[in-house]
Amino acid sequence: MTHDEVLKLLRDRFGADAITPSQFRDNQRVTIPAEYVLAVLETLKRDAGFDFLSDLSAADYLHYPNARDRFGVWYVLANTITGMRLVVKTWVNDPDPTLPSVYALWNGADWMEREVYDMYGIVFEGHPDLRRVLMPDEYTAFPLRKDYPMRGKGERHNFAVITRAES
Repeated sequence: MTHDEVLKLLRDRFGADAITPSQFRDNQRVTIPAEYVLAVLETLKRDAGFDFLSDLSAADYLHYPNARDRFGVWYVLANTITGMRLVVKTWVNDPDPTLPSVYALWNGADWMEREVYDMYGIVFEGHPDLRRVLMPDEYTAFPLRKDYPMRGKGERHNFAVITRAES
């Protein structure tokens, strides 16, 4: 299946207006509304052979010109048989940035979804164990949000001091 055939499959199934293709360097991309994320990713896995989720991440586009919403979330898929890759991007916004979990499709999404939750506060509904993975459990902020102060909010006094033993 070629990229054009994948695009046709998605447009036929979800409507031409729901799928916005683009290309950057050698990356083929599609941007989709958040409400279609799970259905589009299921279709790409089942019908287009994208059997590997190689990356799932996000960015905060606060104050970026032309940003659709505050947070962009992308899924980088690969077909391990053909080597074809596709980036699927969607947008979510405050006050409740939420997407469905893709853990049931790719178990490897487990830690990736937890990392995005931990750093940006984007909730993945249906995730079996959505909790912090990088920051301490008692940490209440999301440090990769653009409105988070660069020096933090004074929470460092709550963390244990780690020292290296002299040898």
